[in-house]
Amino acid sequence: MCVNESQLQHKWYHNLKYLVVGVLFGIVFVKAEVVSWFRIQEMFRLQSFHMYGIIGSAVVVGMISVFLIKKFNIKTIYGEPIKISPKTFNKGQIYGGLIFGFGWAITGACPGPLFAQIGTGATVIAVTLLSAIAGTWVYGYLREKLPH
Repeated sequence: MCVNESQLQHKWYHNLKYLVVGVLFGIVFVKAEVVSWFRIQEMFRLQSFHMYGIIGSAVVVGMISVFLIKKFNIKTIYGEPIKISPKTFNKGQIYGGLIFGFGWAITGACPGPLFAQIGTGATVIAVTLLSAIAGTWVYGYLREKLPH
């Protein structure tokens, strides 16, 4: 199926829907205390089920969503098929997961809610945001030399 040209040339204001959803998602994160440094520390110290419950719920919703997308051949809003490629395991995922978790535990910030944390006034998280951007850039630069 071809995508017509009008679908490829969006006006800038068509992206406002993503801004609205992002702001609403940030509000939900703040109200659910997902962005709370204390909640994150409780999770890593195994002192509370709060964050594990939220993360577990997200995993279950994701599993159900992928199942439904595959079962009913759901398409994008532009009518394109959604293709979910099979993933292969490699040891780099272990290293990356450990580095990610270590950074999350130290900073109390996961990349998802960084902007929500900054929005709550925790401006020191801007350092974490800049570090995440720098880390992404370094990975892109060194990607070919890393084990995959």
